[in-house]
Amino acid sequence: MKALTEQQIDRQDYVDNAIFSLMRVINPSNKEIEWDIEKIGKIRDVLKEWFVDKLNLTTEQEFYPYLEEWGDS
Repeated sequence: MKALTEQQIDRQDYVDNAIFSLMRVINPSNKEIEWDIEKIGKIRDVLKEWFVDKLNLTTEQEFYPYLEEWGDS
């Protein structure tokens, strides 16, 4: 069974925490923002689109590592 490496997990944590931190920093209200991986994931998808697809700065795996789905080579 495949698993992410410690380095890949650290990268995922880094990206998700950076997005959450940004959300909290730019929040114009005094209302606390709760951790919500669904919201974080939607923002991550937009960032991936820009960094990977539009600006060609990195690969999708380098930006946010993931395991390949079954049947992929």
